[in-house]
Amino acid sequence: MRTYYLFTFLFCTSLSLLSQTKITGSITYHNKSVSQVDITIKDSYNGGTSSPNGVFEFYTSEKGDKTFIFSHPDFETLEKVYRIEGDSMKLTASFLTPLKKMKELVLQAGSLEASDKKRAAAALTPMDIYNTAGANGQITEGYKFLPGVQKTGEVEGLFVRGGTGAETQFFMDGNLINNYFTASVPGLPGQGRFNTNLFTKTHFSTGGYSALYGQALSAVLVMESVDMPEKSSAGVFALPFSVSGDFQKVNTAKTFSYGIQANYFNLTPLTQVIKFNTNFITPPQGYGINANFRWKNKKGGLLKYYGNYDTNRISIIQPSLEIMYDEQQPEINGTNTFHSLSFKQKIGKFGVQTGASFSLRDNDFGMEILSQGNKIADVQSITKGLYFNHKTVLEYRLKGGSNLKGGYEFQYAKDKFQSSLPGNVTSNREIKNAITAFFAESNIAVTPDFSVSAGLRTEYSDLLKKWNLAPRITLAYRLPQNIIASILYGKFYQMPSAQNINLNIKSEQVFQKATHYIFQVSKTVDKRMLRLEAFYKKYEDLDKNLPENFQNLLQSPTGAGYAKGAELFWRDRSTFKDWDYRISYSYLDSEREFQNYPKPLYPAFASRHTASLSVSKFITSMKTGIGMSYAYASPRPVYNIIKQNGQNVLLSSAQSKDFNSLNFSMYFLPNIGKKDAKSFTILIAGINNILNSKNVFGGRFSQDGMRSTPILPSSNRMVYVGVNFNFGIDKTQDTIDNL
Repeated sequence: MRTYYLFTFLFCTSLSLLSQTKITGSITYHNKSVSQVDITIKDSYNGGTSSPNGVFEFYTSEKGDKTFIFSHPDFETLEKVYRIEGDSMKLTASFLTPLKKMKELVLQAGSLEASDKKRAAAALTPMDIYNTAGANGQITEGYKFLPGVQKTGEVEGLFVRGGTGAETQFFMDGNLINNYFTASVPGLPGQGRFNTNLFTKTHFSTGGYSALYGQALSAVLVMESVDMPEKSSAGVFALPFSVSGDFQKVNTAKTFSYGIQANYFNLTPLTQVIKFNTNFITPPQGYGINANFRWKNKKGGLLKYYGNYDTNRISIIQPSLEIMYDEQQPEINGTNTFHSLSFKQKIGKFGVQTGASFSLRDNDFGMEILSQGNKIADVQSITKGLYFNHKTVLEYRLKGGSNLKGGYEFQYAKDKFQSSLPGNVTSNREIKNAITAFFAESNIAVTPDFSVSAGLRTEYSDLLKKWNLAPRITLAYRLPQNIIASILYGKFYQMPSAQNINLNIKSEQVFQKATHYIFQVSKTVDKRMLRLEAFYKKYEDLDKNLPENFQNLLQSPTGAGYAKGAELFWRDRSTFKDWDYRISYSYLDSEREFQNYPKPLYPAFASRHTASLSVSKFITSMKTGIGMSYAYASPRPVYNIIKQNGQNVLLSSAQSKDFNSLNFSMYFLPNIGKKDAKSFTILIAGINNILNSKNVFGGRFSQDGMRSTPILPSSNRMVYVGVNFNFGIDKTQDTIDNL
């Protein structure tokens, strides 16, 4: 019976295809191609989207005179009548009236977005990140050169505007990424798991983000992966401490592609030539593999999949600060897998985007305790997690660039914590939680110079048995001289950290809460952009913990705090020919009473002043790009907090020294200018912290607070060289376009 139904379905589908008309065409403005134009037939579900060269293709069973609608956020919607007849037909259309950039006007305060490079906005493209000396080609490291982000070096994460790294969430094609960073040992940060080349654009909101996203008290980094590669390719990338290879296949019609990439890294060779502050037993090492496919249907719908699996291992020797033993050897063995599936398509007057992500992690942390070279005890901690996320968003576009969005999201997390401590002390906990969320948002152009973005999000936690309600609103107004002023208000919620949840007081626990107030003024003209921003953030119901046997279980959700400050960002790509430079400055005033803080304190992970300068230039005659950057951060507080008589007590406080880092990078493109090149080669080299500044990231204390040692970077200076070979695709024009 199933075979019969399948045959009937295929037969009917074949008849339907035979009766359809193939619609092809192109869309332009002033004889230039326009991409990402939605083409639909009025009162039908047929349509498509224009490619980067302005062409489109789809099928329809409609016949006779029909109204075709061409819509794009930067132009007035165009409607034209065509007669549909025969097996195929070709259309041409041209936009007549551009809108004032609505995207520019409804840009939310706190956002740093630059999907349109020609506007010279402040977000970072992959080429921007690679050109930022000191970013090491990593997305998150590149964003540390923008305002609002702290220069932390002892722990992974983006610490934004007085918030912890856990207060920033990451998304890929709308799907939540759990465990964006690799596992780490104390004092050494984990690395980002995702290759920068995976993404075409990013949207980093340092405050007041969209209602489409939740569970982040401070910020979200939303990344959009490549829709469809232009050509098939293969490549090899090699550094002294790592090697990777990739293969990507695209069909002739550019409707389907698949690819695979593998990498291996081992810092052992580097430890032989560079002086490290860390005493490694097993230097950082591991391997990873990832795969992807993309499929585009005849109606313009796009299905994308990405999955990866990776491992990492590290073990080090640390002098003990305890009088009972003289050495400890922390070690981590971590594995992680992540899968993301997304689909987007225009269906009638609605845009639909839906997707899901799934990930597993298994981190095995151990620490041997030694006295005079003999092991006297072991500490073992195993953390396992399973995470699932699903989201669906519907968008209805209105005239004049306005739109309405709505949808739902479901998140499920299961964390297991197992520990074995000296004295036969063991602990086993399992935390399960499901969060269901509903959201709606509108971006309305009230007038050409005034817009409103209003959103509402509500979430329910199965673990807490509680709802939250998070309203958000942004008002933007265009002043004379194309200056845009905007104000924002919003509420944001986040679950307590799973490792801190105390099941004994589950009924007392609540969502952590932050309220944002932001004022922004910005101006963009001729590839130059200036942005000034002031903010105030109020924290409520933060976790307060008491250390016990290497655990920090929540004692009460009564923590609170605030963060306020001002930021400046300037980017210029036109004043000096072929030069691109960025300047950022941030001032932060903050206090928090949370975790083990016994009273309100300035956060130990934050500097009051941070500043950076990044400069890059491509020298065409030498086929060489160069970049330099400088980063500064004022001293951070260092707190000596111990547990005494069942309470957290601040014994003493001090300050670290200023952070300074001058960095240099360069790359050479020998294939530039060669026609019909069958391969593309990039040679790279760089030095981080040229001046060998002795930076310090806080302090480590004994349990009784009587002894301490500074937390240092793994190495003061880093030198690297590498080569990237690509075969089967000439990336010359892509490189030139991104310079």
